[in-house]
Amino acid sequence: MIGLLQRVSKASVQVDGELIAQIERGILVLVGVEKGDEAIHAERLAKRLLGYRVFADGNDKMNLSVQDVDGDVLLVPQFTLAADTRKGKRASFTSAALPAEGLTLFNLLFNNIKAQHASLASGKFGADMQVSLINDGPVTFWLQV
Repeated sequence: MIGLLQRVSKASVQVDGELIAQIERGILVLVGVEKGDEAIHAERLAKRLLGYRVFADGNDKMNLSVQDVDGDVLLVPQFTLAADTRKGKRASFTSAALPAEGLTLFNLLFNNIKAQHASLASGKFGADMQVSLINDGPVTFWLQV
């Protein structure tokens, strides 16, 4: 599983012009599910996302996690993260999980985080989403488990 974590001041998701999710200070995570990913990967990614130190402490060092600062979390499914872009001019998606498997693991990731962190929102799996964000820093990390 892939999590593209971005520290944000705010972020939101719209589907068909309707606001479906919105957060303030926290992390926006674009989530990709690959073939071969299993429940253990969702559990590990949840743990890493909640504990990854991306917020500044009193010494202006990135030593605090989203849990430490009681920040918000917004998960957005994005199958294109699993693309193979090593050759040619068009991405190959053969390494992406099938939609049913992707949805199951995305939901498992969501539920794992929800069990540990109250402030959680989500995009809509399989939808054409418009994602808006203010990347704070910018701070962006690619996490793969």
